[in-house]
Amino acid sequence: MNLHAPSNGMTGESDLSQADFERIAQVAKSGWGLNLDKSKRPLIKSRLNKRLRALALPDFTTYCALIEANDKHEIGHFITALTTNVTSFYREVHHFEYLENAVIPDLMARAKRGERVRLWSAGCSSGQEPYSLAGSLLNFDKEACSYDLKILATDIDALVLDKAKRGVYGQDDCTFPSPSHESRVLKRPAGDSHRQVCEALQSLISFRHLNLVDHWPISGKFDVIMCRNVAIYFDKPTQARLWSRFSQCLQPDAYLFIGHSERIADPEEIGFCVAGTTTYRLRPMTKSSSGI
Repeated sequence: MNLHAPSNGMTGESDLSQADFERIAQVAKSGWGLNLDKSKRPLIKSRLNKRLRALALPDFTTYCALIEANDKHEIGHFITALTTNVTSFYREVHHFEYLENAVIPDLMARAKRGERVRLWSAGCSSGQEPYSLAGSLLNFDKEACSYDLKILATDIDALVLDKAKRGVYGQDDCTFPSPSHESRVLKRPAGDSHRQVCEALQSLISFRHLNLVDHWPISGKFDVIMCRNVAIYFDKPTQARLWSRFSQCLQPDAYLFIGHSERIADPEEIGFCVAGTTTYRLRPMTKSSSGI
Protein backbone atom coordinates (compact mmCIF):
# COMPACT_ATOMS: atom_id res chain seq x y z
CA MET A 1 0.00 0.00 0.00
CA ASN A 2 1.36 3.42 -1.00
CA LEU A 3 0.65 5.81 1.88
CA HIS A 4 1.61 8.79 -0.29
CA ALA A 5 -0.83 8.03 -3.07
CA PRO A 6 -3.46 10.72 -3.77
CA SER A 7 -6.78 10.05 -2.09
CA ASN A 8 -8.90 11.35 -4.95
CA GLY A 9 -8.20 8.90 -7.72
CA MET A 10 -7.29 10.25 -11.13
CA THR A 11 -7.35 13.90 -10.12
CA GLY A 12 -4.20 13.62 -8.04
CA GLU A 13 -5.84 15.75 -5.34
CA SER A 14 -6.56 14.94 -1.71
CA ASP A 15 -9.98 15.76 -0.35
CA LEU A 16 -10.19 18.66 2.09
CA SER A 17 -12.74 17.81 4.74
CA GLN A 18 -14.73 20.48 6.54
CA ALA A 19 -12.91 19.61 9.78
CA ASP A 20 -9.48 20.03 8.18
CA PHE A 21 -10.55 23.26 6.48
CA GLU A 22 -11.61 24.62 9.86
CA ARG A 23 -8.22 23.65 11.33
CA ILE A 24 -6.45 25.47 8.50
CA ALA A 25 -8.72 28.50 8.92
CA GLN A 26 -8.01 28.59 12.66
CA VAL A 27 -4.24 28.57 12.13
CA ALA A 28 -4.53 31.30 9.50
CA LYS A 29 -6.74 33.48 11.73
CA SER A 30 -4.83 33.05 14.99
CA GLY A 31 -1.41 33.46 13.41
CA TRP A 32 -1.91 36.15 10.76
CA GLY A 33 -5.45 37.43 11.04
CA LEU A 34 -6.40 35.86 7.69
CA ASN A 35 -10.13 35.31 7.36
CA LEU A 36 -10.84 32.17 5.32
CA ASP A 37 -14.53 32.12 4.53
CA LYS A 38 -16.05 28.71 3.80
CA SER A 39 -16.57 29.81 0.20
CA LYS A 40 -12.79 29.74 -0.22
CA ARG A 41 -12.56 26.05 0.60
CA PRO A 42 -12.21 24.90 -3.07
CA LEU A 43 -9.47 27.48 -3.69
CA ILE A 44 -7.58 26.53 -0.54
CA LYS A 45 -7.91 22.85 -1.43
CA SER A 46 -6.41 23.46 -4.88
CA ARG A 47 -3.51 25.57 -3.65
CA LEU A 48 -2.56 23.43 -0.67
CA ASN A 49 -2.75 20.19 -2.63
CA LYS A 50 0.41 21.41 -4.34
CA ARG A 51 2.08 21.47 -0.93
CA LEU A 52 0.86 17.96 -0.11
CA ARG A 53 2.43 16.71 -3.33
CA ALA A 54 5.67 18.62 -2.73
CA LEU A 55 5.96 17.18 0.77
CA ALA A 56 4.66 13.72 -0.22
CA LEU A 57 2.00 13.88 2.48
CA PRO A 58 -0.91 11.43 2.37
CA ASP A 59 -3.73 13.80 3.36
CA PHE A 60 -4.75 17.17 4.75
CA THR A 61 -5.00 15.85 8.29
CA THR A 62 -1.24 15.21 8.22
CA TYR A 63 -0.66 18.63 6.72
CA CYS A 64 -2.77 20.29 9.43
CA ALA A 65 -0.62 18.68 12.11
CA LEU A 66 2.47 20.11 10.37
CA ILE A 67 1.28 23.70 10.31
CA GLU A 68 -0.23 23.49 13.80
CA ALA A 69 3.27 22.56 14.97
CA ASN A 70 4.45 25.83 13.34
CA ASP A 71 6.95 24.09 11.08
CA LYS A 72 9.24 26.99 10.12
CA HIS A 73 9.98 25.80 6.60
CA GLU A 74 6.38 25.04 5.66
CA ILE A 75 4.79 28.14 7.22
CA GLY A 76 6.30 30.33 4.50
CA HIS A 77 4.75 28.19 1.78
CA PHE A 78 1.48 28.08 3.71
CA ILE A 79 1.23 31.88 3.78
CA THR A 80 2.11 32.11 0.08
CA ALA A 81 -0.66 29.64 -0.75
CA LEU A 82 -3.29 31.51 1.26
CA THR A 83 -2.57 34.98 -0.10
CA THR A 84 -2.66 36.34 -3.64
CA ASN A 85 0.42 38.39 -4.48
CA VAL A 86 -1.10 40.27 -7.40
CA THR A 87 0.64 43.59 -7.89
CA SER A 88 2.22 45.78 -10.53
CA PHE A 89 4.30 48.92 -10.85
CA TYR A 90 2.21 52.06 -10.25
CA ARG A 91 -0.89 49.97 -9.61
CA GLU A 92 -3.92 52.20 -8.97
CA VAL A 93 -1.97 55.03 -10.54
CA HIS A 94 -4.39 57.66 -9.18
CA HIS A 95 -2.75 57.21 -5.77
CA PHE A 96 0.66 58.03 -7.18
CA GLU A 97 -0.71 61.00 -9.09
CA TYR A 98 -2.17 62.30 -5.83
CA LEU A 99 1.14 61.74 -4.06
CA GLU A 100 3.13 63.52 -6.75
CA ASN A 101 0.78 66.50 -6.92
CA ALA A 102 -0.32 66.97 -3.30
CA VAL A 103 2.11 65.18 -0.99
CA ILE A 104 5.62 64.71 -2.33
CA PRO A 105 6.40 68.43 -2.88
CA ASP A 106 5.90 69.13 0.82
CA LEU A 107 7.74 65.97 1.89
CA MET A 108 10.72 66.85 -0.28
CA ALA A 109 10.81 70.43 0.97
CA ARG A 110 10.98 69.11 4.52
CA ALA A 111 13.64 66.59 3.59
CA LYS A 112 15.76 69.32 2.02
CA ARG A 113 15.58 71.21 5.33
CA GLY A 114 17.08 68.19 7.03
CA GLU A 115 13.85 66.82 8.51
CA ARG A 116 13.14 63.12 8.83
CA VAL A 117 10.69 61.75 6.22
CA ARG A 118 9.41 58.18 6.28
CA LEU A 119 7.03 56.20 4.04
CA TRP A 120 5.72 52.69 4.67
CA SER A 121 4.58 50.15 2.10
CA ALA A 122 2.70 47.73 4.36
CA GLY A 123 2.01 44.56 2.42
CA CYS A 124 4.61 45.25 -0.25
CA SER A 125 4.36 41.81 -1.89
CA SER A 126 7.12 41.34 -4.50
CA GLY A 127 8.22 44.96 -4.33
CA GLN A 128 6.56 46.82 -7.17
CA GLU A 129 4.75 49.20 -4.82
CA PRO A 130 7.78 50.47 -2.83
CA TYR A 131 9.87 50.70 -6.00
CA SER A 132 7.10 52.81 -7.54
CA LEU A 133 7.15 55.07 -4.47
CA ALA A 134 10.90 55.43 -4.76
CA GLY A 135 10.56 56.18 -8.47
CA SER A 136 8.12 58.99 -7.74
CA LEU A 137 10.41 60.48 -5.11
CA LEU A 138 13.49 60.38 -7.32
CA ASN A 139 11.55 61.71 -10.30
CA PHE A 140 10.68 64.77 -8.22
CA ASP A 141 14.20 65.23 -6.83
CA LYS A 142 17.19 63.25 -8.08
CA GLU A 143 19.00 64.07 -4.80
CA ALA A 144 16.40 62.25 -2.70
CA CYS A 145 18.90 59.56 -1.72
CA SER A 146 21.04 62.15 0.07
CA TYR A 147 18.28 63.22 2.47
CA ASP A 148 16.95 61.62 5.65
CA LEU A 149 14.24 59.98 3.58
CA LYS A 150 13.48 56.26 3.66
CA ILE A 151 10.80 53.78 2.63
CA LEU A 152 9.99 50.81 4.86
CA ALA A 153 8.56 47.86 2.88
CA THR A 154 7.04 44.95 4.83
CA ASP A 155 5.14 41.76 4.12
CA ILE A 156 4.17 38.56 5.93
CA ASP A 157 5.37 36.42 3.03
CA ALA A 158 9.11 35.82 3.33
CA LEU A 159 9.22 34.17 -0.10
CA VAL A 160 7.93 37.21 -2.01
CA LEU A 161 10.14 39.48 0.10
CA ASP A 162 13.19 37.67 -1.27
CA LYS A 163 12.06 38.58 -4.78
CA ALA A 164 11.40 42.16 -3.71
CA LYS A 165 14.89 42.53 -2.26
CA ARG A 166 16.51 41.27 -5.46
CA GLY A 167 14.60 43.77 -7.58
CA VAL A 168 14.74 41.55 -10.67
CA TYR A 169 11.56 41.03 -12.67
CA GLY A 170 10.47 39.01 -15.68
CA GLN A 171 8.91 40.77 -18.62
CA ASP A 172 5.40 39.75 -17.50
CA ASP A 173 5.94 41.67 -14.24
CA CYS A 174 7.13 44.81 -15.99
CA THR A 175 3.87 46.53 -16.91
CA PHE A 176 3.59 50.28 -16.41
CA PRO A 177 0.97 52.99 -17.03
CA SER A 178 3.39 54.68 -19.46
CA PRO A 179 6.97 54.47 -20.77
CA SER A 180 7.89 57.47 -18.62
CA HIS A 181 6.88 55.57 -15.48
CA GLU A 182 8.97 52.60 -16.61
CA SER A 183 12.06 54.75 -17.16
CA ARG A 184 11.89 55.91 -13.53
CA VAL A 185 12.17 52.39 -12.17
CA LEU A 186 13.97 49.95 -14.47
CA LYS A 187 17.33 49.87 -16.14
CA ARG A 188 17.41 49.46 -19.88
CA PRO A 189 17.01 45.87 -21.08
CA ALA A 190 20.11 43.81 -20.49
CA GLY A 191 19.41 41.56 -23.45
CA ASP A 192 17.66 38.81 -21.57
CA SER A 193 14.15 38.16 -20.28
CA HIS A 194 14.63 39.91 -16.93
CA ARG A 195 14.92 43.53 -15.85
CA GLN A 196 16.66 45.07 -12.84
CA VAL A 197 15.45 48.08 -10.86
CA CYS A 198 17.79 51.04 -10.60
CA GLU A 199 20.24 50.96 -7.68
CA ALA A 200 19.16 54.40 -6.50
CA LEU A 201 15.66 53.10 -5.82
CA GLN A 202 16.98 50.15 -3.83
CA SER A 203 19.05 52.46 -1.66
CA LEU A 204 15.87 54.22 -0.47
CA ILE A 205 14.09 51.04 0.65
CA SER A 206 14.46 48.72 3.64
CA PHE A 207 12.61 45.40 3.29
CA ARG A 208 11.43 43.68 6.47
CA HIS A 209 9.29 40.67 7.35
CA LEU A 210 6.29 41.79 9.41
CA ASN A 211 2.99 40.30 10.55
CA LEU A 212 0.47 43.15 10.68
CA VAL A 213 -1.61 41.53 13.42
CA ASP A 214 1.44 41.01 15.65
CA HIS A 215 3.81 43.42 17.43
CA TRP A 216 5.30 46.16 15.24
CA PRO A 217 8.95 46.80 16.16
CA ILE A 218 8.76 50.28 14.65
CA SER A 219 10.12 53.51 16.10
CA GLY A 220 9.12 56.93 14.84
CA LYS A 221 6.08 57.97 12.85
CA PHE A 222 5.33 57.96 9.15
CA ASP A 223 4.35 60.64 6.68
CA VAL A 224 2.75 58.19 4.25
CA ILE A 225 1.46 54.65 4.70
CA MET A 226 0.31 52.53 1.77
CA CYS A 227 -1.60 49.41 2.79
CA ARG A 228 -3.54 48.40 -0.29
CA ASN A 229 -5.45 45.18 -0.89
CA VAL A 230 -4.24 43.71 2.39
CA ALA A 231 -7.20 44.34 4.69
CA ILE A 232 -9.43 42.36 2.32
CA TYR A 233 -7.94 39.25 3.95
CA PHE A 234 -9.15 40.34 7.41
CA ASP A 235 -12.57 40.35 9.04
CA LYS A 236 -14.17 43.67 9.99
CA PRO A 237 -12.91 43.80 13.62
CA THR A 238 -9.35 43.05 12.50
CA GLN A 239 -9.60 45.72 9.82
CA ALA A 240 -10.80 48.27 12.36
CA ARG A 241 -7.88 47.49 14.67
CA LEU A 242 -5.47 47.84 11.76
CA TRP A 243 -6.80 51.26 10.70
CA SER A 244 -6.59 52.45 14.32
CA ARG A 245 -3.00 51.23 14.68
CA PHE A 246 -2.05 52.99 11.45
CA SER A 247 -3.54 56.25 12.74
CA GLN A 248 -1.27 56.00 15.78
CA CYS A 249 1.79 55.51 13.55
CA LEU A 250 1.21 58.59 11.41
CA GLN A 251 2.33 62.17 11.82
CA PRO A 252 -0.46 64.76 12.01
CA ASP A 253 -1.56 65.62 8.46
CA ALA A 254 0.02 62.41 7.15
CA TYR A 255 -1.67 60.11 4.64
CA LEU A 256 -2.99 56.55 4.48
CA PHE A 257 -3.71 54.93 1.11
CA ILE A 258 -5.78 51.72 1.01
CA GLY A 259 -7.04 49.37 -1.71
CA HIS A 260 -9.76 50.12 -4.24
CA SER A 261 -12.23 47.72 -2.59
CA GLU A 262 -11.41 48.76 0.99
CA ARG A 263 -13.00 51.48 3.11
CA ILE A 264 -12.57 52.81 6.65
CA ALA A 265 -15.90 52.88 8.44
CA ASP A 266 -16.34 56.13 10.41
CA PRO A 267 -12.81 57.45 9.73
CA GLU A 268 -13.41 60.53 11.87
CA GLU A 269 -13.59 58.35 14.98
CA ILE A 270 -9.89 57.48 14.63
CA GLY A 271 -8.79 60.91 13.47
CA PHE A 272 -8.95 60.57 9.67
CA CYS A 273 -10.68 62.68 7.08
CA VAL A 274 -11.29 61.60 3.49
CA ALA A 275 -8.75 63.22 1.17
CA GLY A 276 -9.55 61.38 -2.05
CA THR A 277 -10.50 58.00 -3.46
CA THR A 278 -9.39 55.44 -0.82
CA THR A 279 -7.09 58.16 0.50
CA TYR A 280 -7.24 59.39 4.09
CA ARG A 281 -5.43 62.18 5.92
CA LEU A 282 -4.82 62.24 9.64
CA ARG A 283 -6.22 65.43 11.08
CA PRO A 284 -3.84 67.54 13.18
CA MET A 285 -4.28 67.16 16.92
CA THR A 286 -6.19 69.93 18.70
CA LYS A 287 -6.53 70.67 22.37
CA SER A 288 -9.98 69.10 22.45
CA SER A 289 -8.74 65.88 20.81
CA SER A 290 -5.35 65.62 22.53
CA GLY A 291 -6.64 63.06 24.96
CA ILE A 292 -7.68 60.59 22.28
